[in-house]
Amino acid sequence: MLGPRDPPPFELANPEGRGPCLIVCDHASHIIPESLSDLGVAPGHRREHIAWDIGASVMARRLAERFDAPAVLAGYSRLVVDCNRYLDDPAAFAHVSDAVAVPGNATMTDTERARRVSSIYRPYHNAIHDRLEDFEDRGIAPVVIACHTMTRRPRGKDPRPQEFVVCWDRDDRLAGPVLDRLGARDDIVVGDNDPYALNLGEDYTIPEHAMRRGLPHLQFEVRQDLVAAPGDAVRWADFVHDLTADLVADAELRTVKLYWP
Repeated sequence: MLGPRDPPPFELANPEGRGPCLIVCDHASHIIPESLSDLGVAPGHRREHIAWDIGASVMARRLAERFDAPAVLAGYSRLVVDCNRYLDDPAAFAHVSDAVAVPGNATMTDTERARRVSSIYRPYHNAIHDRLEDFEDRGIAPVVIACHTMTRRPRGKDPRPQEFVVCWDRDDRLAGPVLDRLGARDDIVVGDNDPYALNLGEDYTIPEHAMRRGLPHLQFEVRQDLVAAPGDAVRWADFVHDLTADLVADAELRTVKLYWP
């Protein structure tokens, strides 16, 4: 499905990083393969949050730099296939996203669906798996950090006041102390699983790669208007690094513990 002018299905940033964490970014790109044209979505919408997490890729690369850790970033838009959804979830190939129709998904054949999975979805998740296997081979239980961003105002809804959201379920080894530290501040509007949570059975990457391995993890969302400019995204990544660096370095916290399934 991918042609010679299309980018690879994932980006591996700082592959030689030796820090005890792995950065992942499911919605790093708004790119659609040439073979799929524009999926019937207008150019303006293809740059909106329905297509990608604005600012997330900049944060992921910066976190890889600051932690001296590898990062795996998805290479294509979630409109093509959402790499943070199970494949039997209709949201993996959304027909409508935030009130915007995606005609190319409504007319998708089974063959085309299989090509998207084999060309984009599987390579991205295989890359995450391979990095985690490398950590295991070196006797390291890493922290997995998932970078996401959220729109300030979904269509037809009130603006979101939350600036930074911690998404978690069952395993609060990182989420707990991070929320405590954020709660001690008065300069950031924090969401605890609000407006997004870590939903088992819906979210894929952290449950399947981190929770099934018993690895500590942090999934967070930053509001997109705060990270749309690259310099602002770098500053938020620095904030996340400084907030969590001692936790990531804590070998006892990184002990493998099975919380799910």
